Amino acid sequence: MEIQGKVIAVLPERSGVSARGEWKSQTYVIETQEQYPKKMAFDVFGADRIASFGIHSGEVINVSFDIDAHEYQGRYFNQIRAWNVTKVSQQAAAQGGGYCGNVQSGAQAAQQAMASSANAAGVANPTNQQNLFPPAQQSAQQQGDSSDLPF
Repeated sequence: MEIQGKVIAVLPERSGVSARGEWKSQTYVIETQEQYPKKMAFDVFGADRIASFGIHSGEVINVSFDIDAHEYQGRYFNQIRAWNVTKVSQQAAAQGGGYCGNVQSGAQAAQQAMASSANAAGVANPTNQQNLFPPAQQSAQQQGDSSDLPF
């Protein structure tokens, strides 16, 4: 799975020794850039990945992650581990990259494509507002009728 967001917290690095050797892990918190922002904490496991990703607070990143759960004393806990992190350019982030695309610009592009294909085929321009509706009828006051009925 993937998610894009801004890094709002970098928690301290944790380390320890297991049967396989020494390990390091660091937790980061990101916030999505949607109408209703959501926060997600994820872990990066391994000193090599922590160093190669180089995540800093305030950056806009795209996180590829896996979700898993483990059981401890009869309770289950979710674990979100990042396996790839890429930094998003500032220009793409400003344009609302990620999951929230600009719907209006997509609709405008479709409308322009439809208009250009209609013009190429010799059809009247469907985006022209004058061609969409018949002319409006004059109101009763403009026609000189004294009744206040709408018809």
